[in-house]
Amino acid sequence: MRPYRIQYAGGAEASRKAMTPEVRDGFEAAMAKTLGRDPYGHGSTSIRGDQDYREVTVADCFVVYYVSASVLTVTAVRIVH
Repeated sequence: MRPYRIQYAGGAEASRKAMTPEVRDGFEAAMAKTLGRDPYGHGSTSIRGDQDYREVTVADCFVVYYVSASVLTVTAVRIVH
């Protein structure tokens, strides 16, 4: 199975950039290991019944994201650390 590309939209990108370098590195590594491999797993749950609109906690951060399975991309839209 090919890995999913992780990208960050608007507010999620601002939250990611606001992390200290050490926290950001750990968060990005955890995102790649979890959502990058299986965006529908790792304890994630769908939001409002939409299978591709999901939420999960990764590396002590709450993440809301969309999955684009056809192009193997996960887009984080909200990160709360």
